[in-house]
Amino acid sequence: MTHPGETFRALHIAGDPFILANVWDRGSAKMMQVMGAKALATSSAAHAFTMGRPDGGTLTRDEALAHASDILSVATVPVQGDFENGFGDNPEDCAETVRLAGEIGLAGICIEDTILPGDSPYNFDLAVERIRAAASAARALSDDFVLTARADGIMIGTYDTDEAIKRLQAFADAGADCLYAPLPPNMDELARICRSVDKPVNALVAGDFAANSLADFASIGVARLSLGSALARVTHRAIYDAGQQMFGGVFSALQNGISSDTIDEMLKE
Repeated sequence: MTHPGETFRALHIAGDPFILANVWDRGSAKMMQVMGAKALATSSAAHAFTMGRPDGGTLTRDEALAHASDILSVATVPVQGDFENGFGDNPEDCAETVRLAGEIGLAGICIEDTILPGDSPYNFDLAVERIRAAASAARALSDDFVLTARADGIMIGTYDTDEAIKRLQAFADAGADCLYAPLPPNMDELARICRSVDKPVNALVAGDFAANSLADFASIGVARLSLGSALARVTHRAIYDAGQQMFGGVFSALQNGISSDTIDEMLKE
């Protein structure tokens, strides 16, 4: 039987991107699978929202692992954990997070280069050593495991695309399997990132990037499309808009919901 990590790795083909559907509970996981998801991922932001917390370093490693285990309990496709900065500043923290993620059956995890809580990036050398330790732990696992290394500075506004590329190239040399710099300035810069590295590149479909098609991303060499918290925020938009209307005395937004029969059909065992 093929291990989820091996299945997950095989999905990463430059120029033929698959959608990594970020989910936040068993229901959203089952719905995405029924609708065709080839792989799922947790979302630290969406998970935080379910806990009544803001995004950005408000989750513990134990909470993230328990949440991922909950998703895994209904998953029929590989699952990646969005594990923020690896839940610690030191390389060994990242390595331990990889080991624990492998133990619960995740096909991979994503580790970013931001000091949480906060927006400052780890200095270059430490950022690379953290990924090197995580990659070493991944290779020591008994089953295949896809390590994604994130350079978040463009999205946060702490460094530019050139620095992101420098970091991604170093992360690849340190053993990362997939590379990710969320929300570069435009598609041309995303294409430059893809050309600058020799490992599969993940792109975040959020904000202005959501105006592009799957074919657009394929044409520039992207291998994987993740949603981050975008899908969760669509649901929160619906809650917000309905609540604004409802507490203003009007209830017509409540007529727009999907039928319970449709949901029941998607969630049945």
